Amino acid sequence: MAEIPGIRLLAAQQILAETGPQATAFPSAAQFASWIGACPGREESAGVNHSGRCPKGNRYLRRILCQAAQAAARTKNSRFQTLFRRLVPRLGYAKAIWAVVRHMAEVIWNILHTKAHYEERGSVSTPQAIKRRIQRLRKEMRDAGYSIEIKPLAPAVARA
Repeated sequence: MAEIPGIRLLAAQQILAETGPQATAFPSAAQFASWIGACPGREESAGVNHSGRCPKGNRYLRRILCQAAQAAARTKNSRFQTLFRRLVPRLGYAKAIWAVVRHMAEVIWNILHTKAHYEERGSVSTPQAIKRRIQRLRKEMRDAGYSIEIKPLAPAVARA
């Protein structure tokens, strides 16, 4: 579990101490996130939402995962960083961090429940994604009034 971005040995030990080695008390990742308090509140009456605050949950795990989510959001090329960057313009900093906390809770539950290892699948770009990004950057430069020619760099010469 210490291989997850943002979670180091001490945080992993604290998470294991709170949940147990296999998280058997929680049949699903959603219930685990709810127990932590990393799920949105649903205080509704007559179809009107009065509050979206998260429930209190386990205060120790909330603190640990909030700190880990902030560290993971700053970890380069992690999927938590891409999730955070995608959500922060729409939700704001605090809500985007809580979304990362919930995602981390689901990942932790899956690791504990299936005994799997964490595999980072961060920002590996496909050729199509690179081509779309180049086209978008060209359009932005054209709209800003610049003319630009983009060509690939020459391959690096091996040094002896």
